[in-house]
Amino acid sequence: MDMNRRSRGKWRGAALAVLLTAGTLTAAAPGARADGARTETPVASTSPVTGVTESVVRVKVPLPESAGPRPAACDWLSYLRYRSADGPAASAGADRILIAQPGILEGAGAFDSVARNTVTRAAEQGAHIEFWALDRRSNCLEDRTGIASGDQHSAVDYYYRGKQVDGRTFGGYAGNGQLGWMAKLGIEQTVRDQYDLLTAELPDQAQRKRKVLCGGHSLGGVVTGYFAAADFDGDRATTADAGYNQCAGYFALDTTVSTSLADLSGSLPDDTDLPDIGLGYGVVQAGLDSGLLSRTLSAPVLLNPETMTLLGIAGLGALKDLEGEADLPSYLPSNLNVEATNRFLFAKDTAAFLSGSPAVKDFRLTNGAVLGALLDDNSVPLAFLQTSVGFFDGGPIADKSFPVANGARQPGLYGTAYKAIPDRPRGPLYTWRTYDRVGDPDDPGYRSADGTPFTGAGEEVTDIRQLARSLAEQPLDFTEQYFPTKLVTDIQLSTSPQVKKLVVHPGGLTANPVLTVLAGEGLLAGRVPPELHPVVADGYQHLDVLTAAPTQNNGEPEIVSTSLAGFARSPR
Repeated sequence: MDMNRRSRGKWRGAALAVLLTAGTLTAAAPGARADGARTETPVASTSPVTGVTESVVRVKVPLPESAGPRPAACDWLSYLRYRSADGPAASAGADRILIAQPGILEGAGAFDSVARNTVTRAAEQGAHIEFWALDRRSNCLEDRTGIASGDQHSAVDYYYRGKQVDGRTFGGYAGNGQLGWMAKLGIEQTVRDQYDLLTAELPDQAQRKRKVLCGGHSLGGVVTGYFAAADFDGDRATTADAGYNQCAGYFALDTTVSTSLADLSGSLPDDTDLPDIGLGYGVVQAGLDSGLLSRTLSAPVLLNPETMTLLGIAGLGALKDLEGEADLPSYLPSNLNVEATNRFLFAKDTAAFLSGSPAVKDFRLTNGAVLGALLDDNSVPLAFLQTSVGFFDGGPIADKSFPVANGARQPGLYGTAYKAIPDRPRGPLYTWRTYDRVGDPDDPGYRSADGTPFTGAGEEVTDIRQLARSLAEQPLDFTEQYFPTKLVTDIQLSTSPQVKKLVVHPGGLTANPVLTVLAGEGLLAGRVPPELHPVVADGYQHLDVLTAAPTQNNGEPEIVSTSLAGFARSPR
């Protein structure tokens, strides 16, 4: 992750001005527990994967008073609970429980497909397991009301035009000044949240050690590493509370279980508003505390609360009518954020990006083609947002040479897949060829200007209909609109005394069995660490390890969930 390529002078003056006011890292009290408040609400789903029961669970685990004022909802932790419909109703009765930490800018809803597939695979092997997809505490700030309306126009009107849904009016996106409490949401609070949730839901430590598998996707692998090495009672001599003694094993999805960001190259673009960590821990923390530094990660294009909401709105259209002609590009109001994002995603070349012509509004696209353009690896330039959901169809296609020309990409930020763009504005209706129709006899077999096929059946693994469902149907978001800056800067500053002290039990990282599953075209493409003996999912992109369809184009069961289900039956 190339996060240090920031101007070292960008924040220096402002941060030094507040250095003397820097506070020390404040953690929750050792042994903190939920206060008994808990809700569990069934989730209705249109998923074709049946036999799985889903619910959204919320447990009250207040932040320490030192965190400062925050919305009441942010004193609760939430997760999506998936279990066999014919299995035990109580989690304590499950054979295994997989608890999954999300990646950067990711919410619990992103795990929906892999969770359902894994629970199903395990049931086929005679095991009743649960999959808990965690939301980070900061997801408490998201307002899903517009998406939950189930109507794309209602959602746009709610988020952009001040219209009510179910008697509620959108309060707007939170500004930095409203997020003072998030200056404390670093790696220490994140792993403590997981510990407090586990101990509240499964009070018996011996049971946790026997049944729980801890892991995550992308940054979730690093969070799992810190969790494994953590001590939660303040006494390193007592180890029943140590992180590694809450888990029977670890799993890593397109990541590694570690305490380093080295394996996450390409997770964020360079223009994300990360502070210069060369200033040191104290200065960075002072800047976050004072508000001189942004307390959440965002970027001018695509990576901010407004554009993250757009993904869910696009999912609504594709979920309701995949083949219908989309009016979302013209129904959205025009503002700088939306315009910049549209140009970045739909510009054929630099000239089109600068001029804004042709614009996405100039093309006829189905709802499926709109969503595919936003998240498919042959369209979206950013590797950590890429899925393999099919390809454009219905008209002429051209190479997309912005921001990087095809053939010039290297593994990392942009990924290596050739990018394509519709090439006939005000022309035919561009449709979307789903993953399981790529390579069919009627497939035009589009090729780039240099003759390279844009894609093939072995490179498409995710059903765009189910991706749309995960984006639009889940009660907890697929994305994370307010990602805490401190969570990344803490890990970047892992050699600082304030962060090093969190790694109390370094041997915890290797104290339990580990399953590493890597996307063949993901963040570690071309540099797979052989000593981890990973399962490599060929053709998968970074998000595909979460979203892939249960049956692949080769007729075989999906490899990530199959591996997780097998792992859930093996470590003792």
